[in-house]
Amino acid sequence: MVNSHSKSFFGQNTGIILQSSSKKDPYIFLQCIKKKANGKWEKPSKGEGKITRFSLEEIIMILKVLQSKMESWSTYHKYNDSSTQITINWQDSCLWINIDTYSKKLNVAQIEILKLLLEHILQEKIIHATESKTQKNEKSDSNKSDSNKNHIYVKEEIINPKAIHQENEKKTLEIKGKIKRKTEKALLIDFLNGIETWIPKSKIHTKFIEDIDLIQIFRIEKWLLNKNKVIT
Repeated sequence: MVNSHSKSFFGQNTGIILQSSSKKDPYIFLQCIKKKANGKWEKPSKGEGKITRFSLEEIIMILKVLQSKMESWSTYHKYNDSSTQITINWQDSCLWINIDTYSKKLNVAQIEILKLLLEHILQEKIIHATESKTQKNEKSDSNKSDSNKNHIYVKEEIINPKAIHQENEKKTLEIKGKIKRKTEKALLIDFLNGIETWIPKSKIHTKFIEDIDLIQIFRIEKWLLNKNKVIT
């Protein structure tokens, strides 16, 4: 049984890499990168992209969605003065992973691989990452360095520290459109690129006029625009 795991899930514009460096660590990492405007992929070695740490409890919640026991799961990670929204949900038989401004759709094969891999990793970590300090002290000195790895932290790890000061701008995008229909909590917006979709009012971060067919600017969270294919 190996000690570490790494698996990449790449699409046309976004890639997610699952990493577990040790079965004794009570967490995994999901590393997100995307293709830049020049056609080249972001390079984590240059401080680009984003990496997020998930605890054992969060792995279980992701698996609940993968196993179709839940339609969706979402959470927020906080780091210093910034927060990152994370959503895992089903849409049209596809699984969407949305982490901050990164949005990745998994196909049937990728979904099955991710599910099997997370189930395997979780079983390993339940055994090895929850070992008590008493048990660890009975081992040789070479293993004592792992004595503090049974603590669980839910926090955000950001590859690019410069992004902290521009977090709000990166999370949203201004885009023109006009309202076609409305309800108490959502708007059906016809964007100028021809895409028409429902947007919750809570995800619009500018003041807007609820007049039908009036072209105006909406500042909307990017992950939602990606999810609804308004932008790619």
